[in-house]
Amino acid sequence: MAKKVAVIGAGVSGLTSLKCCVDEGLEPTCFERTEDIGGLWRFKENVEDGRASIYQSVISNTSKEMTCFSDFPMPEDFPNFLHNSKLLEYFRIFAKKFDLLKYIQFQTTVLSVKKRPDFSSSGQWEVVTESNGKEQRAVFDAVMVCSGHHILPHIPLESFPGIERFKGQYFHSRQYKHPEGFEGKHILVIGIGNSASDIAVELSKKAAQVFISTRHGSWVMSRISEDGYPWDMIFHTRFSSMLRNVLPRTILKRMMDQQMNQWFNHKNYGLEPQNKYLMKEPVLNDDLPSRILYGAIKVKSRVKELTETSAIFEDGTVEENIDIIVFATGYTFSFPFLEESLVKVEDNMVSLYRYIFPPHLAKSTLACIGLIQPLGSIFPTVELQARWVTRVFKGLCTLPSERTMMADIIKRNEKRIDLFGKSQSQTLQTNYIDYLDELASEIDRLHPVCWGLPGQYWLALTLIHFNFCYIQSPNRARALTAPGIPST
Repeated sequence: MAKKVAVIGAGVSGLTSLKCCVDEGLEPTCFERTEDIGGLWRFKENVEDGRASIYQSVISNTSKEMTCFSDFPMPEDFPNFLHNSKLLEYFRIFAKKFDLLKYIQFQTTVLSVKKRPDFSSSGQWEVVTESNGKEQRAVFDAVMVCSGHHILPHIPLESFPGIERFKGQYFHSRQYKHPEGFEGKHILVIGIGNSASDIAVELSKKAAQVFISTRHGSWVMSRISEDGYPWDMIFHTRFSSMLRNVLPRTILKRMMDQQMNQWFNHKNYGLEPQNKYLMKEPVLNDDLPSRILYGAIKVKSRVKELTETSAIFEDGTVEENIDIIVFATGYTFSFPFLEESLVKVEDNMVSLYRYIFPPHLAKSTLACIGLIQPLGSIFPTVELQARWVTRVFKGLCTLPSERTMMADIIKRNEKRIDLFGKSQSQTLQTNYIDYLDELASEIDRLHPVCWGLPGQYWLALTLIHFNFCYIQSPNRARALTAPGIPST
């Protein structure tokens, strides 16, 4: 009898989890609290509680060749970088192709997921859901949590003295939808991530003046890279990944300086990162430098204090007549349907083996999919996560001991801090190709001799990743070895 699996959420993680369950002969049921699939990528004019929210103009930061699912390339007529409506269209085609909608219960909220009394032997869970005012209970052999981490806005008001006196309007970037209604305003955007930059650029076309406040600066890249290729086809190669792993940090810093400053000198624009040793996620924005260049956007340092109508900055400058403040300050995450003992969120971090499995459970039948922020596309990342997880559920792959998993979690966290820093926005950050290699090796472990010989080691890793990428798209596989012109 097939094992029953509860999948929570029908976004990108939920859809690929459903397909992986079906591929492995499991029996999935997906609970989606809204009326449709798409998760983060489904734009709605109104902000809804408990659901991710995006602005109307959101475009993907990764190209279609590096983003598509492994066995379902994106349509040839799709552009290289996709508007959110195109990504939603892709999800619909994907779901129809593999007949996934029949496994989804829409407008169904998961209220609780609890271990059964005999969990130590059965590994089963009781899932309580609510739909149309009626509660239902069901028993599942495993659970895949695919609810995302862009739902709870993080607004650190305590870091902005005087905010209670400010007479203008302020809100989190989650509330922003489009630039209409901001004409003639003086707007302060706080943050320097992708959302902050997108919103600042878009508002600068309508507003009287936009200011963008950054504490630490950031590298800014164009989606267009060498010879017109999409940036990720150049950046995410086996060779460049190897260099980032083996070269001393001082040399990497120099190389990063040169590479990132080829487009424009970040120091001249007030955007140079304070700590260049950290491998933080760059901002992808094709228009930000030009909007700064002719003054539509002015870069400011950290906000020191707010008054009724003005902002005082750390460098001593003051900007008067601020009408609106947009806090593009990221998100926190939680799992209200899980007991804290199962997946405890502390300082916006969770202790999960390979960012997926709670290490302390007697049975490995609970997994978090997509609770990660790779320096590359999330699509192949969550697909490999789901492939591994479903094989663990089926008994084809096994996890190490709790002690080994905890040691790995501690070591991984130390490495993350060393590479990306301690910022609240970096708690889920990880290297892209390295992490895909780890997942691929868990799915199909190689003969031990391969791991003992350096030449075979690199060959084995290359073959694992190349095979995975070639299945996804011949264009993508070629891009990771010798990039070529993408077809559109």
